[in-house]
Amino acid sequence: MQIKRLLCKSCGLGTLLVAVVWLLALLFYSHSLRSSIRSAGWRIDEGNATPRAELSYQARVTVGCTPNASLNSSSTGESPAAAKPPSDPEQLELLGVVRNKQDKYIRDIGYKHHAFNALVSNNIGLFREIPDTRHKVCDRQETTEAENLPQASIVMCFYNEHKMTLMRSIKTVLERTPSYLLREIILVDDHSDLPELEFHLHGDLRARLKYDNLRYIKNEQREGLIRSRVIGAREAVGDVLVFLDSHIEVNQQWLEPLLRLIKSENATLAVPVIDLINADTFEYTPSPLVRGGFNWGLHFRWENLPEGTLKVPEDFRGPFRSPTMAGGLFAVNRKYFQHLGEYDMAMDIWGGENIEISFRAWQCGGAIKIVPCSRVGHIFRKRRPYTSPDGANTMLKNSLRLAHVWMDQYKDYYLKHEKVPKAYDYGDISDRLKLRERLQCRDFAWYLKNVYPELHLRLTGTELCAAVVAPKVKGFWKKGSSLQLQTCRRTPNQLWYETEKAEIVLDKLLCLEASGDAQVTVNKCHEMLGDQQWRHTRNANSPVYNMAKGTCLRAAAPTTGALISLDLCSKSNGAGGAWDVVQLKKPPEAEGRAKEARNSDKAL
Repeated sequence: MQIKRLLCKSCGLGTLLVAVVWLLALLFYSHSLRSSIRSAGWRIDEGNATPRAELSYQARVTVGCTPNASLNSSSTGESPAAAKPPSDPEQLELLGVVRNKQDKYIRDIGYKHHAFNALVSNNIGLFREIPDTRHKVCDRQETTEAENLPQASIVMCFYNEHKMTLMRSIKTVLERTPSYLLREIILVDDHSDLPELEFHLHGDLRARLKYDNLRYIKNEQREGLIRSRVIGAREAVGDVLVFLDSHIEVNQQWLEPLLRLIKSENATLAVPVIDLINADTFEYTPSPLVRGGFNWGLHFRWENLPEGTLKVPEDFRGPFRSPTMAGGLFAVNRKYFQHLGEYDMAMDIWGGENIEISFRAWQCGGAIKIVPCSRVGHIFRKRRPYTSPDGANTMLKNSLRLAHVWMDQYKDYYLKHEKVPKAYDYGDISDRLKLRERLQCRDFAWYLKNVYPELHLRLTGTELCAAVVAPKVKGFWKKGSSLQLQTCRRTPNQLWYETEKAEIVLDKLLCLEASGDAQVTVNKCHEMLGDQQWRHTRNANSPVYNMAKGTCLRAAAPTTGALISLDLCSKSNGAGGAWDVVQLKKPPEAEGRAKEARNSDKAL
């Protein structure tokens, strides 16, 4: 009774009114929160809710940030995702809008762990339409089983990959690949330790993707990309291995051109054109047709196709020879991959393996060709989001291994360029040297002479070429050396390489540079363009224009020994101001030997 009296005294009318007001306020807040979620474009499935948002994204962000966009799409019976394809640049901008603290956290943690915008990737969802970036000459008729193409095993390795991006990479393969060509997808998890990947990943993938031939392998310890690829390849049973990165989107009919090339040339590594997916906005844009090269630091770089490669529209069908490949995406006959020696299993984590297999393929009778009618989009990140477990410089170790196995005396260029200590331990290479002997591979001088493209910068109407005439310092051309005209010969001081960034590089090491008002020298490539960026309107009888200085190359006179400098481009039509950019052809007998070597591998 005393407690009852006490409650009655304390719970007066005023207290009850306050409680009612708080309850109404709480209900109103809950209603407003639900409405704001819906108006922001999110859909709430009340019958099948899940606490894990990343498992239920289906491109649910609408065209705009206002309720009208969502209401309009609902009134027409379309889902928010169907209102406008998320590949549209306008919508992609809106997918990155940060609406609350959770969005900000997803964006920030995405950049930290993955080096791209995870918020946009989540909002895109499992699948989206992307532009068909192939040239009009590429076949667009549906492939049939009657063509009898080989079956492919997709090998996709990952370490701490963003879950939605990984799922979308696999989903695009499933959606854009004929089922009769896809033997299996093998996922190799290189001991990921992110919470979203550590538990139930295989089950989640099967539930979301609904593909029975999805095989999941998790390494017991961190092995790195190189060994993980070999682990996956050894489990594969398809006729062709297709290695893909885990942050890609394949385009329409991407696989068929690769398989056709490998069916006709089983000792060729077939490489798709790698389109660009912006790491911030996820906008998908086409890549120009370029090929792979390298410098004496053994870093991969993109370079222009040889002059005359694309003369008529049919030439855009390809394929094109490439001295090296980027390495992330390529297809290869499974038995030939084993015959060629797979990857070097003593290489660690990442770095240099693409250059190594490029040298090995060419020197040992194979080839690398880019297939322009096969397009795969790849997220190009501004940094690698992970390193080796012990922090070691794996790129250096791996590059030393490939240099000592494949480059013969030319390895000294790399050693001097990188200033590698003589005692640096790069491991035992005896097995790889035995492989080179067993495959009867050619030397590196053959590779440089017959595979890598070379240019002469020749003065129009003469047989005089731009050359560096200066003594070498420790085996290298001296930085700051000037240029002069010399009789055209196939000598290192006249061999130039033009990159996709419009650099003109001497002997794969030093860049042509506009120095001062009029001087032209060679200097270390800084890759910041400007004074090392050159343009020419055509490959014959053209001025060569420096982008930073606004002036053009000019020879003092059309005679041997004449100094080359910069002058007004208005004078370029006079003597000494017009140039031919000449692609050097390899000797016919070398082409014949290469063809014979490829034919000898047909028995594989």
